[in-house]
Amino acid sequence: MNIFTSYQEWRKTMIEHASLTLDRDYCTERLAILENENLSETRSFIKMYGATYHKQVIAWFNQALSEA
Repeated sequence: MNIFTSYQEWRKTMIEHASLTLDRDYCTERLAILENENLSETRSFIKMYGATYHKQVIAWFNQALSEA
């Protein structure tokens, strides 16, 4: 996974390169995981990319959810 610097860059990559729709179900599912720091997947994400980027990705999923 790349570290993105903007919502537009992140969204474009998710849709065009990862073939995701960023629909309500997907965003809700990802947020449930990313917001639960007790999950090993989330702890690994934070360890790999840092707490600041973790919070940024949560914000981007929330923005995508608001647009869904």
